[in-house]
Amino acid sequence: MHAAHPQLATPHSQFSNAATAHGATSFDAADLPVERLPFSVRLVSSIEDLMKAVHIRQAAYARHLPEFAKTLGLPESADYEDGVAILLAESHLDGSPLGTMRVQTNRFKPLTLEQSLELPDWLRHQTLAEATRLGVTNDKVGRLVTTVLFKAFFQYCLGTGVDWMVITARAPVDRQYERLLFEDVYPERGYIPMRHVNNLPHRVMCLNVHTAHTLWQAARHPLLPFICYTNHPDVQVQPMPQDSGFGSLDGIPAMPFPHLRASASALTS
Repeated sequence: MHAAHPQLATPHSQFSNAATAHGATSFDAADLPVERLPFSVRLVSSIEDLMKAVHIRQAAYARHLPEFAKTLGLPESADYEDGVAILLAESHLDGSPLGTMRVQTNRFKPLTLEQSLELPDWLRHQTLAEATRLGVTNDKVGRLVTTVLFKAFFQYCLGTGVDWMVITARAPVDRQYERLLFEDVYPERGYIPMRHVNNLPHRVMCLNVHTAHTLWQAARHPLLPFICYTNHPDVQVQPMPQDSGFGSLDGIPAMPFPHLRASASALTS
């Protein structure tokens, strides 16, 4: 996962309920300061959205892994599997894609990183969400896009009942997750080759969604106001409701946008 220093977001009508349930301080969303962004972050909901995500993903990987990036010109099968959501950041100015992230839960199948290692029992039997295929623009706004995408990842986990966020991070990106109080799943193993990123060595790190607010608060983390106490209306990543007719498990649709499966299959055939 290629990332700058992550920050996290939530439309607070959703976050306030989840935060209270997980022990965070209760607050009135109407009293929170509103901060507008020069872009939006939302869930991919059409094949056009998906291709925008694919385009920015490939361009971002080409800067670091040019040979591997050549394999990313079309949607991957994981993009339209059950339990997967794709976040897309788009410019308000012209609608151009600025960033993307794929979020996979383990409600339907093991996480992608489990192709490379077996998770310990204490983690494997929890509800997990893994962030992969993070890619952002190389423009000046790219750093902000990265931080807001991570905020959206946190929001999505809160809204869908995920217990742990899990990431794989190469050096030196791993130090940024340390600053967010992520911890190593296997401290003694260090960097582990990951099949889904061309076997490059990555640390496998995790953060408990339910205790994150308490940890950040106790540490007086400088990102806490941005994470928990700022209303960002431009970030909208709530999953579809259970009565959407697409089938769901614990509030997460099996396939949030089932028409993408057929459309993406047609592109890769």
